[in-house]
Amino acid sequence: MRKITAIVLLQFLFSAACAAQSGWTPTVDTFGSDRAQYLARDQVECRELARQAGGSTGGSAVRGAVTGGAVGAAGGAAVGAIMGNAGRGAALGAAVGGIGRGAQQAGASDAQFQQAFRNCLRNRGHNVIN
Repeated sequence: MRKITAIVLLQFLFSAACAAQSGWTPTVDTFGSDRAQYLARDQVECRELARQAGGSTGGSAVRGAVTGGAVGAAGGAAVGAIMGNAGRGAALGAAVGGIGRGAQQAGASDAQFQQAFRNCLRNRGHNVIN
């Protein structure tokens, strides 16, 4: 049971981390812009800078999962002890806490990445819509 929970948790976290920063690009209005010809180059450079500034989503998700899992395990063990099975409660609490906190951390890191990407393009003279 614990191995299955750990495998599912890790698979969820890594897939969320990979999807988070891979394909998002801000929408840029190039109408009337004298910088439109540089947009593709600037997007590539700004994406890399945003990855560096935003940190690693995968690392944030894993750190969040570990923290959430520890807190969830403690809470689950307490509830499980009351119900008569502290070990099972701890395992369930760790899984729920780990998934929730890991997803939260991945989302926060993704938002930081997107903001850095937008700021970089704006600072290079592009009209960023979103």
